[in-house]
Order: sequence, then C-alpha cells, then structure tokens
Amino acid sequence: MPHLLAAITAHGYGHLAQTAPVLNALRQRWPELRLTLYTALPHALLVKRIVGEFTHIDQAPDVGMLMNNALSVNADVSAAAYQVFHRHWHRDVAAEAQWLAKLAPDLVFVNAPYRLLAAAKQAAIPAVALCSLNWAGIYRHVCGQRPEAPAVLEQMLAAYHDAELFLQPAPSMPMSELANRRTIGPIARLGTPRRAELAARCGAAEHDTFVMVSLGGIPLRLDTRRWPQRPGLHWIVPRSWHAPRADLTAFESLGLDFVDTLRSSDVLLTKPGYGSFSEAVCNGVPVLYVPRDDWPEQPYLVEWLHRHGRGLAVTPRALAEGDLARSLQQLLDLPAAAPPVPSGIEQAVTVLADHVCASAANRNAARRLP
Repeated sequence: MPHLLAAITAHGYGHLAQTAPVLNALRQRWPELRLTLYTALPHALLVKRIVGEFTHIDQAPDVGMLMNNALSVNADVSAAAYQVFHRHWHRDVAAEAQWLAKLAPDLVFVNAPYRLLAAAKQAAIPAVALCSLNWAGIYRHVCGQRPEAPAVLEQMLAAYHDAELFLQPAPSMPMSELANRRTIGPIARLGTPRRAELAARCGAAEHDTFVMVSLGGIPLRLDTRRWPQRPGLHWIVPRSWHAPRADLTAFESLGLDFVDTLRSSDVLLTKPGYGSFSEAVCNGVPVLYVPRDDWPEQPYLVEWLHRHGRGLAVTPRALAEGDLARSLQQLLDLPAAAPPVPSGIEQAVTVLADHVCASAANRNAARRLP
C-alpha cells in the first residue's frame, strides 16, 4: 500500500485549504493510499476537511509566522522563533531524516514546511512542495534586516531546493528564487448552493443580502454590537462575535458546510488569504476585504481577485465600526465575471501520483535485489 506523508503549516487555515482538496482528489483516484498528516492543525478540523482515515502526528513541522492578530505579524517574536528553529539546524535535519527513514513514506508532500524537505533528501525519500508562498520569502520581508537573517535564509532556500518540485497554485507570490517551481491553476473547493436552507436557518428571506464574515484561522474579535442594522441585510459571523440580534447568525449554529454557506452567500467579508480568496472567486462570490499591509503575499492575491472576480477593500476602522453598508452596495454593483475553474487540483494530483508510483516502484525493486 503506497504511503504519503503530508506536512501542513498551521499558520491559519489557508495551507490546509490548498492541501485538502488535493489529498481528497488523490484518494478518489487511489483509495488504498495510506496517509499520514504531520501538522499542529486541530484534529477536528482535519477530519472535516480530509476524507477517509489518516494518522495524525500532532506536532508543528515549522514556525510559520507568529501573529498579534489576524491582520498583524509580530516580527520580534517571529524572528526569535526562527532563531530557535535554526539554532541546531544540521542536528535537527539529521534527526528528522532518521525519523523519516523509520516511517518510510513513499513520498513527502509539504505545504510549506521546509526542514522536512532537507530531511527527506538526506533520507533519500522524494519530496514535492505545494504552496502559494514559501517561508523564505515571508521571512525575508518580515525579518530580513536582522543580523541572523542571511544564515537563516540560506538554510531555508537550500531546503526548498531539496524538493523535486515546488508547485505554485494561482495566485502565488513570484518565488523567482526557486529554480524547481512549476505553476499550476487555482485550488479551491466548490460548494453546493443551499440558499433556501441558509435563509431558513437564519430566520431571513431568500432575497435578503447575506454577508459571510470569516477572517481565517487566526483569531480577531470584533464587537458586532456596534454594527448598524439595515433592513434586508444579514450577517453570518463566528460564534465568538455573536450578539443577540436578529440580523446576526453564528456560523457554527447553521449546521452547514463552510464552502456551501459561502456559495449560498452574497458577499464574503475577509482578509487577503489564499483559501478565502480562491474559494470565493471560484464559487462566484464577491469579496469585501480588510488589507493586511505587512503581508507580502497580499498584492498577488488582490490582483488575482480583481482580475477574476469582484473585490473591494475596506479600512480596519470601517470593519471595527461596522461602517460597511455603502461598500457592500458598491461591491454588489460591480459586473460579475465567469468564475475560474480550480484546475490546480488535478494538476497537483497528477504530479503526486506519478511521484508516489515511481517511488513505490523503486522501493519494490530495491527489496528484490539480492
């Protein structure tokens, strides 16, 4: 039985949003695939997003970035975490290589932890990366002026080059420093329209305007009691934001899948992030977004959103005060575009299947040698 080890960054939910559709499609093609997940993402979330059985190694394979909140990076704490992560780099890579050799997967698949790529090469196990960013590019932007940065960046980039391929789903940062990159189409789940159910569960009318509010997997608490009420406007918000108002419904109370709720809504209110933007655009849902100007991936996400969908920026102050009615109307008045097809899923599956087959064949041939 072929064995895939998938390592997923736990910085928000965007890395899982890219990885889960690929793993699910790979399993449809290859039901007997044995899957091990190496990630600090919550097990309950993994069960919701990934179909079928898997083994969960509940540890963080990388640092990501440490955040003040959903919109702001804590540069000092992040830099300190990277110093610790790289302090015993060669020793830690060797230890992880020994662990990989015992686990013996046919392929390592990362989004986008990098030390595991260096360990896989040392253990002679093929590896493929997939992500719209790499942590070297993010680290350079956030921490690149610090004295330890050149040495850290050298190790990060060398590790990313240890992957046989680095798949870049649209939209992505350019990543011109990676010679092993290959561009593929967007990755997104497609939802099922369930408008009547959504309206009924919100106690609203189907012709009302439904705004789904989701700022990803990093907490940001807003006081929705300050938000003005408008006839025919209904907000779907995280449970922690909920207030006792008829025009607010906690998403968790709906009993609907996230992407079905998104597909059935009129607008997504979010921050620039791969999963949010790709799923909204591919499902034909306009996006009202709050910029995160210290995040270097943002320009590429925003450009893609405006080219393939409908998007409009609002200020953090407007978000905090709920001063959004005029922006919502401006967004909804924009002409609709044909949603792009999330073709990156099958493209990634083809690459992974080819590499798993080749690796498994090589291992079987090696076992038959005298």
